[in-house]
Amino acid sequence: MYKILLLLLMTSLLSAKIYDGVAIVVEDKAITLLDMQKAMTQTHLDAKKVSELLIRKKLEALEIKKRKITVTSDEVYADIKRLAERNHLSVGEFYDAVRNSNGLSSSALQKKIKEKLLHEKLFQAIAMSSLSEPSDDEIAEYFKFHKKELEHPSSFDVTIYTSKSREELETKVHNLMFYSPSVTSHEQVLEYNHISPELASLLSKTKVDTFTPVLPNGQGGFMSFYIKSVKMAKDMDLESIKPQIINAIMSKKREEVLTEYFARLRDNADIRIIRMPK
Repeated sequence: MYKILLLLLMTSLLSAKIYDGVAIVVEDKAITLLDMQKAMTQTHLDAKKVSELLIRKKLEALEIKKRKITVTSDEVYADIKRLAERNHLSVGEFYDAVRNSNGLSSSALQKKIKEKLLHEKLFQAIAMSSLSEPSDDEIAEYFKFHKKELEHPSSFDVTIYTSKSREELETKVHNLMFYSPSVTSHEQVLEYNHISPELASLLSKTKVDTFTPVLPNGQGGFMSFYIKSVKMAKDMDLESIKPQIINAIMSKKREEVLTEYFARLRDNADIRIIRMPK
């Protein structure tokens, strides 16, 4: 009798401990308090917004499973290879560049690429037919009301430091007075529209009088850009940024389709809010 009571008590305590870690249940799939706390730290959003974000992700994952949408390792590799080639790097060098600039390991990058491809396939499955491209009037209106968002530098005045030795280049980056014959440099003005989007983004995020992370240079060595000055474009030409505007409008339309679809899906889903992080 005592053994049975003890067993029941332990089972109850264990169940309570497991249940205590659950914040939200979406169609029997749990979102834990730890999941929410991690997402809040990463996104800097409050608990309510993070809960909406994680519920949407769970619904997307369930829909992907329901529709039997898959992404193969070959598809992931092909996308990474395409990104590497666009930046004139080998796949190995691209992995190193991402690790140095964003802190992502190769497996973490592969996971992000897989999630992106699954999301794209899900959209295609939901939309069924392709969205129509924006009209000239839509493009002009977007340009009129989003000029501030579309602003970007016209060029970067940089000193490019290169070396076969990552260690010596790292030392140079942290101590500008350091000298080594293996570290060479040359000055260059890089036009924003003539460099890869990834490099443009990296240089835009780097403050003047500081270095970018050390990156592979595509020639078996390493490089880092020292930002001397940044020149902002005085006048934006609509035609020159038209592809950027079209991409922004299409991305917005795609998200609107997905948001509407998952709002309907959520209305019919079994979602239980157990507790929220304090």
